[in-house]
Amino acid sequence: MDIATIIGLVFGFILVVIPIVMGGGVNTFINLPAFLITVGGTVFATFVNFPMEKLLSTGKVVRTVVMHKLPSPDSVIRDIVSFIRIAHKDGLLALDKHLDEIDYFFLKKGVRLTIDGVPQDIIADILNKELMISIERQKVGYKILSALGTYAPAFGMIGTLIGLIQMLRSLSDPSQIGGGMAVALLTTFYGALLANLFFIPMAGKVKERTEEEKLLRMLIIEGIGAMMSEESPRLVEERLLIFLNPMDRDSFSSRKTQ
Repeated sequence: MDIATIIGLVFGFILVVIPIVMGGGVNTFINLPAFLITVGGTVFATFVNFPMEKLLSTGKVVRTVVMHKLPSPDSVIRDIVSFIRIAHKDGLLALDKHLDEIDYFFLKKGVRLTIDGVPQDIIADILNKELMISIERQKVGYKILSALGTYAPAFGMIGTLIGLIQMLRSLSDPSQIGGGMAVALLTTFYGALLANLFFIPMAGKVKERTEEEKLLRMLIIEGIGAMMSEESPRLVEERLLIFLNPMDRDSFSSRKTQ
């Protein structure tokens, strides 16, 4: 689970609610027409923009980003180097008993294909295609969340215009002005809150996760290729350390020597 996302959403929501409660109560900020205009308009505008199957896949992308944490690159390097040492000592088939120790499915798939004797170029082709498809899938999630982040404030503004029109039509009846003003202001509030606390940050999280996973999978593809080429564990480690930033490389080396 990605703790930073949970902390950001929970505490961001709390810090918005606390001033509302301190300022006179939550009921003032609850308005069904304003909610329907902002949320309904945002959702259905997104339906117009994207096919249904892509919209349904966005929930899976968000769930994956929030609930599943990627392994660290240095731990993956250690695993790959360890597997290469085992393969050098006991042969590739000896890795079969270690498959259950692998948590990350992409690494497990690469090792399993290696054990099955699939040619190196075919393994590289399979893993590269899966990498590209995964990136495209997450790009769709990013686009949809970004669109939601754009539409929410826009429909908040539409709701504001509706509320102002209603208010201006009711100037002769002061009792109706309050309702129109509530719709006018709360739709903007709802739109800004949804966009800036959830949709836009979540789109950024998906984009960041895509880049992290792309780098991690490229590392694994490189490591599987080195495993198939029967390179020495030390040489493979040096090749894979390129995927770490210099500070992490130094940390990796210092932990190894302890």
